[in-house]
Amino acid sequence: MPLTWIQVEKFRCLSGVELELDPRFNLFVGPNASGKTSLLEALFFLGRGRSFRSRRLDTLIQQGEKAFLVVGRCVEGETTTTLGIRGERGGTEIRIGGRPAQSAAELAEHFPPQVIDPEIHKLLEEGPGRRRRFLDWGVFHVEHAFLATWQRYHKALRQRNAALKQDLPDASVIAWNVELAEAGEALAGQRAVYLDRLAAPLAAMSQRLLGLDASLTYHRGWPDDQALGEILARDIVRDRKYRATQHGPHRADVVVRAGGQAAKDRVSRGQQKLLAAGLTLAQLQVQEGDRPGRSALLLDDPAAELDAANLGRLLECVRELPVQLLVTSLRADVAGLPGAGRLFHVERGEVTPASR
Repeated sequence: MPLTWIQVEKFRCLSGVELELDPRFNLFVGPNASGKTSLLEALFFLGRGRSFRSRRLDTLIQQGEKAFLVVGRCVEGETTTTLGIRGERGGTEIRIGGRPAQSAAELAEHFPPQVIDPEIHKLLEEGPGRRRRFLDWGVFHVEHAFLATWQRYHKALRQRNAALKQDLPDASVIAWNVELAEAGEALAGQRAVYLDRLAAPLAAMSQRLLGLDASLTYHRGWPDDQALGEILARDIVRDRKYRATQHGPHRADVVVRAGGQAAKDRVSRGQQKLLAAGLTLAQLQVQEGDRPGRSALLLDDPAAELDAANLGRLLECVRELPVQLLVTSLRADVAGLPGAGRLFHVERGEVTPASR
């Protein structure tokens, strides 16, 4: 659902921020270190329950304060839903419609934001954990059974790993093999189906942005020609050595290829940014195809490190997506951005409406 109103208190340099947002396009303009990215970070936190910049909750709380607060309203048809998240050093409290939420996943049912920032190339460069999170975010929005499968798998994985760490008898470890294998096979299957759907949008997007054929190779976390249950039973000695389960969907990876080679080894840093952005936009296309009118794209300083031609191609693809856009920029006159919408000026943590 589009986010129509936002309140931010004591989040990094932001406090006393209260804004009416456009359901289609919002542009936040200001100098470096003014609070623009922090505002996108607060919006991201409202939909994901985490930051895209830091894993440490205490770094988000304004210096000298005990907690931050981010509140927003989403509208779908005649229904308005209020989302709220309070963060303090001990954890977060989430409320949806005034009621406590069980997990951050419930936020994304109402406001599912994606972000493209100057660090987007890390999706290709860094280890498989980041790509697994990206993959699971996509599956979550198109496969209704995914969250329950993911939770079932990780519960069994925690129990089996606890038995390994405590050096319990084999029977205590093996007791979790069937549950882990059944949930793991289901989880890997759901991921594979989703990646098949993502392939065509990614190929089209990479051609437009880079003129290259891009593809995805899925490594599910254990050999394709063997059942997970067989691997778990056979490799218990190895698992005991490392005190952790060495095979399963928690070890999966997605290799992004460009022109038949691993993209991180073939293309430049600037091309990696475009390819990773294209992967994000392809994911949004799939998401909107299943659940239209719900998604938001946070675009942080799109002109950073992109020349005019590449920026133009990226923004052309962005404009075609039927999602709410929330964009930061050093200046308001960036060619390729939508002309309508709302403009805000950001300076020293203060955000004020401005005329276009």
